[in-house]
Amino acid sequence: MSDLLQSVVNGLLIGAVFALVAVGLTLIYGVMDVINFAHGEMVMLGMYTSFFAWSVLGLDPLWSIPLAGVSIALTGLLMYIGAVGRVLGKSPLAQVIVTFGLQVFLRGLAQFLWTPNTRTVPRPWAAGLRWEIGPVVIGGPQVIMAVGALLATGAVAYFMNRTRLGGAVRAAGEDPAAASLMGIDPRKMYALCWVIAGLATGVAGALLMNSYSASPTAGVSFVLMAFVVVAFGGFGSITGAALAGLLVGVVQGVVGLYAPSYTLAAALALYLVVVLVRPQGLLGTR
Repeated sequence: MSDLLQSVVNGLLIGAVFALVAVGLTLIYGVMDVINFAHGEMVMLGMYTSFFAWSVLGLDPLWSIPLAGVSIALTGLLMYIGAVGRVLGKSPLAQVIVTFGLQVFLRGLAQFLWTPNTRTVPRPWAAGLRWEIGPVVIGGPQVIMAVGALLATGAVAYFMNRTRLGGAVRAAGEDPAAASLMGIDPRKMYALCWVIAGLATGVAGALLMNSYSASPTAGVSFVLMAFVVVAFGGFGSITGAALAGLLVGVVQGVVGLYAPSYTLAAALALYLVVVLVRPQGLLGTR
């Protein structure tokens, strides 16, 4: 029973990170109907930013969060202005090809600049923290990642649902023509979506450096789970992504205890069960 409880807690902690990674993905799709296949590479760039902040400036991953967030937010803006924004209104296939091309380009650029070797922050500040609550042992890096991810996810949800600018973004996604008549520039709102997605992935990347290594393929496993989480929670729903991330994390943690080779299969099976009962996902509307 103690092992099961430990697995559930571990699943909740990593599930919070899945949710944060999924937030940017579901935001872009919910507002623009664009699936960003380069989302994992944005996480990877956030991890590299945090690593180089440590190796060059001596910043702990925790203190490099603002730098990584702003850097990848700007990267997201450049991706929109330079590539994605140019194919809006074109065929869905063109949009897929552009985001997939960005994925290949960013991954190849990382391999060229930094080689395929992994880069690790050897002793982050959080590594010295550890708590024991009954039979459950909680490591500092896992807690820092989970708390940071929950705060960032909550901040994005608050911005989208409780601020006028967030309301403008939602309006542009729901009816661009009507939003334009109200004085809202949909393309500026789309650009803002990419900035927010970049900010979320940059923060996620910096948080992950507390426990993971940076490499050109570091974001692959996380974005794969992010796609599952987004579809599970409902495309376009930030709250759904947060809930689904926690559930998927728990499922992976529990299944990993008994059948470590089938954690991804279990997450996919859970998703299939949900879409059979509710095709739009847990909290999706379409």
